[in-house]
Amino acid sequence: MGLIWTIVVILVILWLLGFLLGLAGNLIHILLVIAIIVVLVRIIQGRKPL
Repeated sequence: MGLIWTIVVILVILWLLGFLLGLAGNLIHILLVIAIIVVLVRIIQGRKPL
C-alpha cells in the first residue's frame, strides 16, 4: 500500500472516532476533506487515486 492510502485510512478512522465520540472537533473533518481533495486531484491528473 502506498503512503497516501495509509494516510486516507488513518484519517477515516480518526474521523469516525471524532464523529462518534466527539473528539478533536472540526480538525478531523478538515483533514478528511483534505484527503478527499488529494484523491480527486490524483484522479484528475490521471494517476492511480490510491
